[in-house]
Amino acid sequence: MDSKRILVVDDDAGLRELLQEYLSAQGYQVTTVADGVGMDAHLAKQAADIVILDLMLPGEDGLSLARRLRAKGDLPILMLSARGEDVDRIIGLEVGADDYLAKPFNPRELLARIRALLRRNEKTNKPVETAKPEEHRFGPFLLNIESRDLHKGDVNIPLTAGEFNLLRIFVDHPNRVLSRDNIMDMLKGYERSPFDRSIDVRVTRLRRKIEKDASAPEYIRTVWGEGYLFVPGS
Repeated sequence: MDSKRILVVDDDAGLRELLQEYLSAQGYQVTTVADGVGMDAHLAKQAADIVILDLMLPGEDGLSLARRLRAKGDLPILMLSARGEDVDRIIGLEVGADDYLAKPFNPRELLARIRALLRRNEKTNKPVETAKPEEHRFGPFLLNIESRDLHKGDVNIPLTAGEFNLLRIFVDHPNRVLSRDNIMDMLKGYERSPFDRSIDVRVTRLRRKIEKDASAPEYIRTVWGEGYLFVPGS
């Protein structure tokens, strides 16, 4: 099996060299660039399986780059920043990053985050079986688990890896209140910290895609003080 391709976008030459050496030793194909121009040039020639993206970059910053990447597809994005405040983490997740790691970090923790994101984003490449694919319907939506596709009638609703995994947890546990801890435990490989609010951010992003009015959700309802309740309806 081909090794996964990692693109590192960071203006710190020392960190780029460290990550190039460390991640290559773990069996990954690693390319490093210093800014968004380098990122665009590389992706125009070769795809990546995950992008490690610094928040503070010269020229176009990491938030803008993450927003552009997310608009083009569901490529996993792991954001790095020397600023570890919650607001930076939340903004990064809001624009489409899948995970966030504050500098300085332990390379082993970075490796664990990369592996978790790649696992969650990996699509099934097994031969097509004759058995009926696993599907879940709610309202006008149809979620196909094998293909990871969400459709509303004939319209495909694009989902990031994080959004798909979160929606799958909800459809697998209908009409049941799930706390944030419950959800994090089900997101295998997900790294968390005390007072982590990233689940709330992901719920907000998912609501924008499936709810008629994200401020008055019909499917993913908030149960104050307890968590979230998925109501598939009739």
